[in-house]
Amino acid sequence: MMPGAAHTHPPRATAEQQRLEAALRDIFETHIAFNKTLGIVIESFEPTHPGVRFDMRPELVGHFLYGRLHGGAISAVLDATGGFALMCGIADKHRDENAEQVLQRFSRMSTIDLRVDFLRPGIGTRFHAGARVTRLGGRIGSVQMTLENEAGALIATASGAYVIS
Repeated sequence: MMPGAAHTHPPRATAEQQRLEAALRDIFETHIAFNKTLGIVIESFEPTHPGVRFDMRPELVGHFLYGRLHGGAISAVLDATGGFALMCGIADKHRDENAEQVLQRFSRMSTIDLRVDFLRPGIGTRFHAGARVTRLGGRIGSVQMTLENEAGALIATASGAYVIS
């Protein structure tokens, strides 16, 4: 089932959804050390368009003369955003499950393919990454991601495939 598709289960209770989102935020922003190193912050848990942001810092510069964002940082953020989008999609697909049950579904999740297209130099002070789940199967999920700077200039796009079970 794709996020936003017709559901057979009613929405998760508000308090349970808030518990799930708090747990996802904690995992994604704090417990995944590389995400913390990148400074990724969740902006949206919306299943049809989840998003994250991060600020430019000297540690993320790849071109020292121009202060451009490193391509590895771009790739890593897009990969993390794809994984996060699938987490949101899985949570939405399994709305009949409580937070603990949904969180258990992420234990074996991993990237199996990632393609990044670098469209323009990573210049900016704040970057926003968004994603759209294109397929959410029983074992594999596919996602398309974008990275923009604070002015809305499209820096990079990516597509990824992930093991989700």
